[in-house]
Amino acid sequence: MTTPLIEKLNITSSVSIVIISISLMLFGGFAMTRITKRLKLPNVTAYIVAGILMGPYCLNLIPVGLIERMDFIADIALAFIAFSTGEFFRFSTLKKSGVKVLLITFLEACLASIAVFIATHYVLGLDMVFSVVLAALASATAPASTMMTIRQTHAKGDFVDTLLQVVALDDVVGLVAYSIAISIALASMTGNFQAQNVLRPIIMNLFAFALGGVFGLILKFLLHKRSTDNRLIVSIALLFAFCGICALMGVSSLLGCMSMSMIYINTSDDERLFKQLNYFSPPLLLLFFVRSGLNFDLGAIFSSSDHIGSTSLLAVGVVYFVTRILGKYSGAFLGCLLAGKNKKVRNNLGLALIPQAGVAIGLAAMGARTLGGAMGDALETIILASSVLYELIGPACAKLSLYLSGSYSNRLDDIVTETVKCDEHEPENEVERLIRQIQAIQKELPAHNDPFLEDEQAYDEAAYEHYALTGYPQISYQNTRRKADIWTL
Repeated sequence: MTTPLIEKLNITSSVSIVIISISLMLFGGFAMTRITKRLKLPNVTAYIVAGILMGPYCLNLIPVGLIERMDFIADIALAFIAFSTGEFFRFSTLKKSGVKVLLITFLEACLASIAVFIATHYVLGLDMVFSVVLAALASATAPASTMMTIRQTHAKGDFVDTLLQVVALDDVVGLVAYSIAISIALASMTGNFQAQNVLRPIIMNLFAFALGGVFGLILKFLLHKRSTDNRLIVSIALLFAFCGICALMGVSSLLGCMSMSMIYINTSDDERLFKQLNYFSPPLLLLFFVRSGLNFDLGAIFSSSDHIGSTSLLAVGVVYFVTRILGKYSGAFLGCLLAGKNKKVRNNLGLALIPQAGVAIGLAAMGARTLGGAMGDALETIILASSVLYELIGPACAKLSLYLSGSYSNRLDDIVTETVKCDEHEPENEVERLIRQIQAIQKELPAHNDPFLEDEQAYDEAAYEHYALTGYPQISYQNTRRKADIWTL
């Protein structure tokens, strides 16, 4: 477990190698975000690129043995991703959205998978097992880029409401599709393709989903009247325990973690825990995406694998990239048409569903571990390469869809909804009109006096309450918050 850098520094302690390597991964991911931020690209892209550069196929800064032994990071990171997704599955919202959003989500996810399967298996002639798993991954969507664009543009309306509900449900369909696909793949690889071999993993995933609901109730019970620091400890402990149980059963913990958070939010209505976890999880997610980049084989992308077919992985990646977009757009269009959505929603929803990153990369890592060998490496390489491309064009496509759907505008006359009656004898000049419009916008803006983000605020409140309980009453969150303006200069 060594690299040229470790040999040059004469580091022999295995503990030192592990700690320094993790430090390099964290710092490398952070440093790359300074570049992607200027290019207005998401952090996920920075983390993956940082991993590729530090990996064994470029600078070779991280030992291969350590990369292989850090595969558990994928399970933990995906548990946090799935748990945060479940927050959006409020029963009241699901009742309100009804069958229409479910129909749109089902069609856009399934048509993307069908398009990828036909293109890879029947057109490119790739192995059926590989094509089935790759097609299942095509259904997943990364909501982060789309939601970031919505916040930046302050978009609103029927299009935005539909989009948020679809991206929240989309990963559920993707997780179910992956569970079915990996079951079919394993049954086919063993040569024992019987109904019970396909149904057993599906039943196990349903059991994990039900068990996750039970863990959600346990979480609600354990967090009742707990101090804020203990709430974070208990919730992370339960997430880790559930991941371990799922690993013992040989099933993915994603559906179960989603079920856990869904039951918790509907029984407790406690959003603060999610904010605290969202502020705690970035280092784990950074390590997960950087490690995914470390596994990326630049040489393999230009070669073919006999285990999946004679086509080069570059060609497979390009076909996957294009056909998934076509499937997403056509599925969203058809779903909106059947759901009776208006023309602006119907024509533009598919553009906002292009990004793909977190869940797809995590499922690819798990699929690579399950399939093993060259087939698993090819699967992860294609998903990583395409995810970088999706994250490059995704935010721009999302912003274009919001603009074309009329969900936001750059014109003051469209933004300002307040009208002011002017004196007929005193016509309003351009400067006065501009001042009136700015004042109207200020009245509509929500108060925002706190420079702290909500996640950071929730986490810091817990920290300072802990200080107060352990004998440091002079340190308070309120005093620190008043100094935030000085710190942020």
